[in-house]
Amino acid sequence: MQVSRFVIWLIAIVGGGCCGSLLAVTPAQRPFSQSELEHWSLQKVQSAIPPKLNHSATSNSAIDAFVLQELALREIAPSPEADRATLLRRVSFDLIGLPPTPDEIESFVNDHSPDAYDRVIDRLLASPKHGEKWARHWLDLAMYAESTGFEQDETRPHAWRYRDYVVRAFNDDKPYDRFVTEQIAGDENWPHDLEARIATAFMRHYPEEGNNKDILLARQEILHHVTDIVGATFLGLTFNCAQCHDHKYDPILQKDYYRLQAFFANIGHDDAVPLVSQPELSHYQQRLAEYERRSESLWNEMDQLLAKVRKYSPQQLLARYPDYVIEAMSATDTSRSPLQSQIAYILNHKDCGTCPQRPKPHADPFFAKDAASLKGEDKDRYDAIRVELAQLADLKPADVPRAMGIIDISSTAPETHVLGIGAYTSPKELVEPGFLSILDPQPAKIDRPGELTSTGRRSALARWLVDRSNPLTARVMVNRIWHYHFGRGIVGTPSDFGVVGESPTHPELLDWLASNFVESGWSIKLMHRNIVLSSTYRQKSLDRPEQQSDSDNRLLWRFPPQRLDAEAIRDSALYISGSLNAAVGGPSVFPPLPDGRPIPMGGWKTSAAPADHARRSLYIFVRRNDRFPLLESFDFPDTHESCACRNQTLTAPQALTMLNGNASRTWADDFAKRLFKEIGDDQTSQVRRAFQLAHGRLPDDWESRTSVDFLVKQAETIESDRATRDRDESKDSIRHEENGSVRHTALRDFCLMLLNSNEFVFRF
Repeated sequence: MQVSRFVIWLIAIVGGGCCGSLLAVTPAQRPFSQSELEHWSLQKVQSAIPPKLNHSATSNSAIDAFVLQELALREIAPSPEADRATLLRRVSFDLIGLPPTPDEIESFVNDHSPDAYDRVIDRLLASPKHGEKWARHWLDLAMYAESTGFEQDETRPHAWRYRDYVVRAFNDDKPYDRFVTEQIAGDENWPHDLEARIATAFMRHYPEEGNNKDILLARQEILHHVTDIVGATFLGLTFNCAQCHDHKYDPILQKDYYRLQAFFANIGHDDAVPLVSQPELSHYQQRLAEYERRSESLWNEMDQLLAKVRKYSPQQLLARYPDYVIEAMSATDTSRSPLQSQIAYILNHKDCGTCPQRPKPHADPFFAKDAASLKGEDKDRYDAIRVELAQLADLKPADVPRAMGIIDISSTAPETHVLGIGAYTSPKELVEPGFLSILDPQPAKIDRPGELTSTGRRSALARWLVDRSNPLTARVMVNRIWHYHFGRGIVGTPSDFGVVGESPTHPELLDWLASNFVESGWSIKLMHRNIVLSSTYRQKSLDRPEQQSDSDNRLLWRFPPQRLDAEAIRDSALYISGSLNAAVGGPSVFPPLPDGRPIPMGGWKTSAAPADHARRSLYIFVRRNDRFPLLESFDFPDTHESCACRNQTLTAPQALTMLNGNASRTWADDFAKRLFKEIGDDQTSQVRRAFQLAHGRLPDDWESRTSVDFLVKQAETIESDRATRDRDESKDSIRHEENGSVRHTALRDFCLMLLNSNEFVFRF
């Protein structure tokens, strides 16, 4: 070993820059320790055999067998099953993100057939609302946002199509191996499948500074982002810690970080992927070409007029960039190196008003700003050109639907080097695409696609990710599903299966779930079904103080109560108030911002249609730098980072938002209107219905009496206050005119109280 290292060192000195390829073939590598080699998450998934339950057990679920075995070792008894109304509310929130209706509750509570609960699960999994609920979890991981971040936070107009793709994938129970492969290499594997093209946007949700002049720095930041998110999301490992040096805790070499990054060395974004068939696209392109031919002279003349008032010429703008950019842009397409081709591609696809490669006016979103500076004859001629162009408008075809995604820029990728402190200015050892050295130290086998202008690298990565022998991918995903059901994964750190991450509380159960997941055809819905049908999931959530040996419930002797996430709170309030707009998919909406909230950079144009304000929270526009205030108060994640586990806080701003916010008061008002419409004036019936809608159960006698007393006294107080304010008017007139609104206002206040109760914002 010492001789080999000396030879490599000597070659490096004598050979200079030529030693890079030699180092890539014979790299010096630190040996892995025995504990690293034996780390639990890197071992092959074992098809664990569920332990046998004792004769008194009522469950035949493998999940319960593993859980009960651990409880028995601690001499802890599981909790009894939750009542049927509580269980229905729990599983409804878990599978569709909305509470059950009173009719659904009554039907289930009174249905004593042995398959009643099974049929509930089948109904919820078949609902289109299921994909809307579970897509949001995946979008947290993908850093989904519809703007670039940084100073300008510019809008990405087609980002929403990825959101809808994820909804469809979960509703269709797309096999997880296909789901992964589409997002990593959909364009390489299925170039004519529009869904697969949209899927690659998983790697496009990175923040981006449009005015960054250091193109190689921008490229490197993108590569770091993609490497980090792929490593964390699919492999559950903190690859990012190896960006600057070998991982301090996990067996991830710095070289492994860049071996993984090499799979993405040739990517570029395409923010205008056409979502039509090839014949339709050809027809559109022919019509557009004809329009451009007829209008070319007019656009050129307009461009010449605008050139007079532009502050800087394209040459002057290009001169602001580093020399390596100028050199790449000056070279011809055939003479550029792979890296220069990437530089040119990135610059040509920048969307900013100070880029040298600005398009002709008809495709330039900034030309109107330049036109405002025209004066005199030039302005008159400009206006005349616009009139002439308007006469040709019928020739211009409407644009085809588009999405954003990732492509390979060419069939030859730039070299990838290990980078000193992660900086592109400090390249070191040359590496080829590869996987974790501790699992597979050899370079990845790349099959170049025949007809595509692509490297095939990402296809090779996708094959490895979903290979049955990969010990991480299935474990990571089933743990995520478990986490979202129980509020805590079998591994408590869902994106860190490394040494400093938490060890699994039930390792055999985790492996049973992972192997079952793969054997079932990677079915996510079947995994849901197995979990929610288990007795472990169906337990009561009441605390049992005697269970001090497992006070944080890691062994699951009860179902852990959890606060609803931000979207479920808002959506449920809309749902029970009768105002939820159930439309599925489409461009995102802009509900009104709270009074006094400044308009965020990038804009926030409130949707004109009031019905759009009541869409599910999934469809609210996600501006990276400014989260929607109500969702933000309930821990909506920062989209600058992948979020595997949302915070679960209980704060004063949450209470103030729900008690005093315009939105919550509107929900309460609509809730009261619904009760009057469905129940009429009977206050006892109103209270019963309100509890059913908000809490998923009927009130007990004390709650019913107290609530009716509140309605009576609140109405009297409101009427007294109004009479005091209006004592100059006839009291009879007041009673005749406002008695109904007094009752409504009292009921509205009662509904607002229900929306602010723990029982509404928690699931038990």
